[in-house]
Amino acid sequence: MSHFSFMARFLLPRTSFYSVPVPTIFENSKSSFSSISFKTHSKNDNFSDTKQQITTLCSKGHIKKAFESFLYGIWTEPRLFSILIQSCIPTNSVSLGKQLHSLIFTSGYSSDKFISNHLLNFYSKFGELNNAVKLFDRMPRRNYMSCNIMIKAYLEMGNIENAKNLFDEMTERNVATWNAMVTGLVKFGLNEEALLFSRMNVLGFVPDEYSFGSVLRGCAHLRALSVGDRFTLMLRNVGERIIKWMPNCNLVAWNTLMAGKAQNRCFDGVLDHYCMMKMAGYRPDRITFVSVISSCSELATLCQGKQIHAEVIKAGASSVVTVISSLVSMYSKCGSLQDSIKAFLECEERDVVLWSSMIAAYGFHGQCEKAIKLFNDKEKENMAGNEVTFLSLLYACSHSGLKDKGLDFFDMMVEKYGLKARLEHYTCVVDLLGRSGCLEEAETIIRSMPVSADAIIWKTLLSACKIHKNEEMARRVAEEVLRIDPQDPASYVLIAGIHASAKRWQNVSEVRRAMKDKMVKKEPGVSWVEVKNQVHQFHMGDESHSKFVEINQYLEELTSEMKMQGYVPDISSVLHDMDNEEKEYNLTHHSEKLAIAFALMTIPKGEPIRVMKNMRVCGDCHVAIKYISEIKNLEIIVRDSSRFHHFKNGRCHTILILVLVGTCFVIGVEVFTPAVSDLPNCDSKWKNHLWELA
Repeated sequence: MSHFSFMARFLLPRTSFYSVPVPTIFENSKSSFSSISFKTHSKNDNFSDTKQQITTLCSKGHIKKAFESFLYGIWTEPRLFSILIQSCIPTNSVSLGKQLHSLIFTSGYSSDKFISNHLLNFYSKFGELNNAVKLFDRMPRRNYMSCNIMIKAYLEMGNIENAKNLFDEMTERNVATWNAMVTGLVKFGLNEEALLFSRMNVLGFVPDEYSFGSVLRGCAHLRALSVGDRFTLMLRNVGERIIKWMPNCNLVAWNTLMAGKAQNRCFDGVLDHYCMMKMAGYRPDRITFVSVISSCSELATLCQGKQIHAEVIKAGASSVVTVISSLVSMYSKCGSLQDSIKAFLECEERDVVLWSSMIAAYGFHGQCEKAIKLFNDKEKENMAGNEVTFLSLLYACSHSGLKDKGLDFFDMMVEKYGLKARLEHYTCVVDLLGRSGCLEEAETIIRSMPVSADAIIWKTLLSACKIHKNEEMARRVAEEVLRIDPQDPASYVLIAGIHASAKRWQNVSEVRRAMKDKMVKKEPGVSWVEVKNQVHQFHMGDESHSKFVEINQYLEELTSEMKMQGYVPDISSVLHDMDNEEKEYNLTHHSEKLAIAFALMTIPKGEPIRVMKNMRVCGDCHVAIKYISEIKNLEIIVRDSSRFHHFKNGRCHTILILVLVGTCFVIGVEVFTPAVSDLPNCDSKWKNHLWELA
């Protein structure tokens, strides 16, 4: 049709063209041709009936029938061209739209700016930027709508420079122009540039809700580039000010702001804004709940998480799978695995995300066999796993010492399910091999894998080198880590720990000096505990707490009682060259011990204590908490950066991995690490090493 129209345009007079036989566009290319005699009509000749008929057909998606009515009817009416072009978009009628363009061109309506704008929008929606540009360049008359469509088309295709140039050339703009620019810039991560929105007020434009939503998304993605980067921090706070400026702040704006705060790890701010949103009279939806529940998960505030769960039920969102997945993850990370299981079982419609969340929960709590059983149950329901499912399984196997099983799952993911292994999967495999003592094999995988290694995977191997005391490989791996990320403090701490374990204090001093010269600061260890809906944080040697004197006194008494039961502080784990008394004092005042002491003073007797830490629990604290659980006859649950530890009756419900002559043995699935009294002939250093291997 396009070719036919083109030929008719140049070979026939326009008045003759109306009676030319044309091939029907409703039959495939192998069909015979049928004749349609186009007629000329006056604009008043049954126009209303024909327009109504065409409009009705278009609204119901019958675009071809509408086009047929158009050809038999009053096809010279420009308003009908606009209706048909618009209808081509939702029905994906690309070929039909192009044939309409041919009719518009040959009928002389290509100079109509409204029809041309609809054509521009048609081409931009289907990603045909070249055709849109040609049409735009040939338009004799343009308005701001034409430019808005082109700006949006440029940005959709990633052509940011052309969009900026056209924006700057425009002499007439409206709010939609600004919205198109801001939305496009945010989409491609140019969040600082997106904040040119502030110029809108200067130029006299009043932002609408769409403007605010776009800018809020831009603020949400902003990151502080370095400590003290006031400019970036200021931009991140713009989102909060927008909420106050916005005359009719809606739920979308609140959700965007809270999602941004969660993305920037400002979880306290999410909960604060959630309360503000409810006070303003807005009812949370599933997007709100996911952000708030995820924040409770990261803060490990179990009581607040349960309150949000109650609000989920009240709001009728307890059947929303994404919300239930967040609840399963939240309860797991707050140390309440039973609540995770309950939330999982109460959900009738389960998708792969929910299954993966539950598998991850089992793995995080060291119950690998249950994670594997759940995966097998999922397979029986013919629900294929995804990348996250296998990542959870690999993690569970890694922390349970099931090396062969973990490698089988990796092969299954790639070969049976055809999934592409990501860097995170290779990191889990390296961790799996490293914990099992297969360091050479782990290094080979890193150097031969099809994806580029990052600092995390090398640090995983470096940590294994420290545990297995392979100093030669540790030096080689440390060079790789510092090459990729010379500002990462964790790498320096690991290297210093390797030197300290061999009592090479001069090397430890050199590492610390290098950190100082490069202005690298070690992340402080922080532990926190929730008491009466309030989170209390503790740092090592922290004296800022209002009850520090009482905590310190209680901790001294508790340590004395532990020593009477056989506890010996493992001063070898202290990475500083100081006398033994100072080392012992530092060990006693580790952040997790301060948090546990405070919890023992304030939480009702018999209730479990849940303590969270941002770093890994050291070997001495692990042994000490066993003693505390036995002396106080209660359950202590500690979540560190690696996993959960369930202490009860002097035992830790953590699977023990013994490395003997290079072979890895796992002692049972539900078998615990030995109680303190079960290792009477082991010194504290050997107990600590057993814990590190686990």
